[in-house]
Amino acid sequence: MPAPVRASSGRSLRFRMILIAAVWISALLALGGYALDRVLDETLTSSFDEQLANNLNAMINATALDEAGEVKLLRPLGDQRFSEPYSGLYWQVSGGGQAPFPSRSLWDRQLKLPGNADGCRQPCRYESGEFPGERLRVIGRSVRLPGVAQPFFFQVAQSSRDLDRQRARTRSILFWSLSVLGLGLIGMAGLQSTYGLAPLRRVSNAIVAIRSGRARRVEAEFPVEVEPLVAEINELLEQSEAQSEAARRHAGNLAHALKTPMSVLVGEARGRDDPLARAVEAQVQVMRRHVDHQLARARAAGRRTASTARTPVWPAVEAIVRTVSRIHQGRVVIDIDGDREAAFRGERQDLEEMVGNLVDNAALHGGGRVFVTIARAGPMIEIMVEDDGPGIPAEKRSRLFARGERLDTDKPGTGLGLAIVKDVAELYGGDVTLADSEDLGGLLISLRLPAAD
Repeated sequence: MPAPVRASSGRSLRFRMILIAAVWISALLALGGYALDRVLDETLTSSFDEQLANNLNAMINATALDEAGEVKLLRPLGDQRFSEPYSGLYWQVSGGGQAPFPSRSLWDRQLKLPGNADGCRQPCRYESGEFPGERLRVIGRSVRLPGVAQPFFFQVAQSSRDLDRQRARTRSILFWSLSVLGLGLIGMAGLQSTYGLAPLRRVSNAIVAIRSGRARRVEAEFPVEVEPLVAEINELLEQSEAQSEAARRHAGNLAHALKTPMSVLVGEARGRDDPLARAVEAQVQVMRRHVDHQLARARAAGRRTASTARTPVWPAVEAIVRTVSRIHQGRVVIDIDGDREAAFRGERQDLEEMVGNLVDNAALHGGGRVFVTIARAGPMIEIMVEDDGPGIPAEKRSRLFARGERLDTDKPGTGLGLAIVKDVAELYGGDVTLADSEDLGGLLISLRLPAAD
């Protein structure tokens, strides 16, 4: 029996669709996230610089010269951090031939002047690492106060750790928001592909039902995109059945056409008593055995090709046991045991032909006891037929499957029974094996056939 095809992730349409969606969504979110991060970073930096510029303008507006010509503030700046030592927010006025005039927050430190201080007629922004462990963002401007020839350079500086914290928090929110959005979109793509491919899974389940014998056609409503596939499958099934039926009819007609002349030859040969007549009769019998064998094989092959049947094993075996018991007129005791629910994925006629041959041989060549056991073994069913006869040596068992081969010529038969059983079983993907019976002491024949669900 062919093994079921299992789709690996590389050949799965659903996997491919989700993978393409995941890559595309990830790329777009990464690109959009980068652009949004740049915009937010520029916005935070601009807001930060705007606060520094406001403080710088307020400081310039509050600066004046006293009677000694020294710089002073007419009013304190609004932010309390300018009065707290090392608070992270500083200002300083330099130039005019005077010592720098710093905010109290600078305490014992001074802000360095940039190299282009004289050219900063408009606010100049830059970053400085002059304080150990504290990165500064500085805004400065060169201003000429009334009555003074030399310009003064005004500076406002603030530690950039506040800006860095805002940036980190914004990026964290952005990252997790986009991650959740991406996962949601990928999950939605997975649901979409699952729903979109559901009709194909229904087609697959319908084919499994056909192979197991629960249905003969794919019968359901499908989307218009899948309907052509379903129609082709049903048409293929109908064509296969028609071809198999034609092959069976052809084999039957051929066998019938051959049997009539062979019967005439046998009748003529039996009416004479000479070596030629006996030779003709013997060869015609050989021809008849081969015709019967090939006819049975052709019928089984045709039914196997087109079959979607499901045959319960126990009722079929019971019918065979009743028939064989009547044939042997009570001289043989046949017992059945095992799985009553087991089912064969094939035609009842083929099952009865195979099991009937085995049970009849066991009754014919045994000592009066036959034991039939039915068991389920994974995807197969196993029918074991045991007898209490003399058994068969292991070296001679293979000969039993040869066409026309008989080890016991004293008993009636054509020698085709086990050969037909083997051929039909192999057509269904099964097999036949021989062994010694531990319970009855004779021969044990095991017939393995595909099980139906």
